[in-house]
Amino acid sequence: MLQVTKVKTGNAFEEHGSYSRLVAVDNLIFVSNTAGRNPSTKLIPEDLTEQTNQVLDNIAAALKSVDAVLEDVVSARVFVQFPDDVETVMTAYGLRMRGINPTLTMTCPPLGSAQYKVEIDVIAYRGASRAEVKELKISL
Repeated sequence: MLQVTKVKTGNAFEEHGSYSRLVAVDNLIFVSNTAGRNPSTKLIPEDLTEQTNQVLDNIAAALKSVDAVLEDVVSARVFVQFPDDVETVMTAYGLRMRGINPTLTMTCPPLGSAQYKVEIDVIAYRGASRAEVKELKISL
């Protein structure tokens, strides 16, 4: 039987907007657009690299709640508030995701607040981190 798990963090926006932080449909996992607010301090780092890493930490924590890991991520969308910040975000993201290599969309739309310099949503497949990986190189 199909199992659906919905994870909430207690964030007021989740209740107001009627959404879940994460929804797992069997092994397929969707994580909502996630900001870099530290759940302990409730602060968002001003430093862009720290904020990017906090976003990924928050995503990793959400994945852990359903027995998945960041290495299970198969697709990511990175939303950068200011185009001038793309290089810094790409560098921080690249350092954390190197070897995982999910698909990636990076774009620069306006975000909900200027303090959110980067937000990320991901799709993961529980167990992908343990799968045999075949990497192909093609020329486009």
